[in-house]
Amino acid sequence: MPKPITRNTLYYGDNLPILREHIPDESVDLIYLDPPFNSSRSYNVLFKEESGQESGAQITAFEDTWHWGADAERTYHEIIQNARPEV
Repeated sequence: MPKPITRNTLYYGDNLPILREHIPDESVDLIYLDPPFNSSRSYNVLFKEESGQESGAQITAFEDTWHWGADAERTYHEIIQNARPEV
């Protein structure tokens, strides 16, 4: 059973487990996401020196590669099965 919804809360993690644990069923009409999806690229966090000059230091922020597999198929069908009729 999800916990009660709280306002002004930031959740960190994979969206599906977070939604399942913290957001009650039938309480969300729309989720809008706008990052790049499936760009087949790695995105890095770039750092600057204290002086403000560019630095060669960087770390991987995330890798945007995606493959349609069994997990994606299962998740897709779960979303469609639980969606409102107009979806």
